[in-house]
Amino acid sequence: MSQLSDNVFDAVIVGGGPAGLNAALVLGRARRQVLLLDAGEPRNAASHAMHGFLSRDGLDPVELRRIARQQLTPYPQVKTVAALVDKVDVSGGRFDVLPSSGEMVTARKLLLAVGVSDVLPPIPGLAPMYGKSVFHCPYCDGWEISDQPVAVISEGSSGFRAALLLLGWSRDVVLCSHGPSELDESQRRQLATSGVSVCEKRIARLAGDSGQLDHIIFEDGTSLERSAAFFHGPVLLSSTLPENLGCVLTDSGRIEIDEAGRTSVDGVFAAGDAARRRGQHPATQVIIAAASGALAAIALHQELMYEDVGLTPALPRP
Repeated sequence: MSQLSDNVFDAVIVGGGPAGLNAALVLGRARRQVLLLDAGEPRNAASHAMHGFLSRDGLDPVELRRIARQQLTPYPQVKTVAALVDKVDVSGGRFDVLPSSGEMVTARKLLLAVGVSDVLPPIPGLAPMYGKSVFHCPYCDGWEISDQPVAVISEGSSGFRAALLLLGWSRDVVLCSHGPSELDESQRRQLATSGVSVCEKRIARLAGDSGQLDHIIFEDGTSLERSAAFFHGPVLLSSTLPENLGCVLTDSGRIEIDEAGRTSVDGVFAAGDAARRRGQHPATQVIIAAASGALAAIALHQELMYEDVGLTPALPRP
């Protein structure tokens, strides 16, 4: 990162996933000076293919990021650096950003595309199967397990919804609550009517070879043959920066943004899986993250333009 500390960037983007990369592309084409800092720890690191992205269906996420970075090269205003962001100080309307390299850079605007991380259920044998036969998103991986015996590993209402949702891909769905479920009688009746069995036994481990699920083994010694499982667990922000900066978070722990991708902190924008408008549907897909990065970049660029000519931004801050 030599000589970067002498520059004031129009924007520093924290996070090099689909949202951050698409934001960098839009801002680069707008001839803005951009620094993209990426820790290289994507949420979909365990995935070998992404889906639902027009013209890119089935592409390895690693290849998507490679292509995206390659397509940034015609825009010399965009610099990309592999680094964590340890600290951001706000002073005089500017952002002093300290990457893990230890060399401070300054930005007029900050775009947080920090992403989220999934908390895997602490069940022995599950982690090696994640991304191969255990998944969290049926829209991403449901097609590949069509008509196979499937389990949903979850406890309460989220498992109820996931089990019903998976009936679109398989009619053999069992909801495993890993102990007493939180289902009410109405939910139990609906699942039974829909052909979904509920198993409240505690899970001892997942069994299978080379990442392929074969059986769910319960603590009482019984087992359930399954070819795939979906879980619905907690999702956490992958960085403490939003909270450290004072960004308001939604009830689900995402960065709250307005329709332009602006946070509650002046000059700070957010995009991707880590950002949500209040009341927005919680769906997370690569194509949605990329689109949100483009929208935030356009709003950020226009805010810079208003500042450049001495005008007040057209939209009030949230």
